[in-house]
Amino acid sequence: MESLIYSFFAGISTSLGVILLIIFGKPNEKVLSILLGFAGGIMLAISLFELMPESVELGSMSTAVIGFLLGAGMMFLLDKVVPHSHLSEPDDLVVENGENFKPKINPMLRTGYLILFGIALHNLPEGLAIGAGLESSQELGIFIAIAIALHNIPEGLAMAGPLKAGGLTSGKIFIFTLIAGLMTPVGTAIGLVFFSISPLFVGGSLAFAAGAMVYIVNDELIPQANAMNSHLGNIGILAGLVLGFVLL
Repeated sequence: MESLIYSFFAGISTSLGVILLIIFGKPNEKVLSILLGFAGGIMLAISLFELMPESVELGSMSTAVIGFLLGAGMMFLLDKVVPHSHLSEPDDLVVENGENFKPKINPMLRTGYLILFGIALHNLPEGLAIGAGLESSQELGIFIAIAIALHNIPEGLAMAGPLKAGGLTSGKIFIFTLIAGLMTPVGTAIGLVFFSISPLFVGGSLAFAAGAMVYIVNDELIPQANAMNSHLGNIGILAGLVLGFVLL
């Protein structure tokens, strides 16, 4: 139950991005670059300093390597199949793989729906990461949840912009992003069903979570942060890495 609570709050931080957009408008790129970089640094620190060593300890080197590659591979496949977008060009939003889904609706609204769908699916392995971390220790699970929450705020911004431009009310946007965010505890719940099988499976799951998070950092967070402001993005990454190293 505790893991579901943590993953719930991490997931609904997507809606926090929507609330911030509605109240304050779009944040400037300097703020976003630091936030994205910091989230990326924290996620890298968790993956390299905690998840992978713990995976080897609970399982073996081979299960850790296989789990890591499976986690990264799954995120790669999602990127190739699922429509999604990035914040690196906020004034010229481009959706990758959008041709896979062609509903006959307002083009801007369609863009928002595609991003919503993609983020919802991406939230499943993030929920698994939180659950796997908590299986290892409460402290690790909390750190993963915080890092994913920081990562989800800009995702909420990425969804809210096109949906609002497409004519949806703020209330509907909030509900839709909340549903996407709730896929995070769904991922945690799925993991909890399998974590009781054996410590070896838990070890593999920790490595799987590490692979998924490292892929997200390298594919999304670091490029987006650097595209907005490379110096501030790097400051955020370094700060996240150092903080993660000190606290873990």
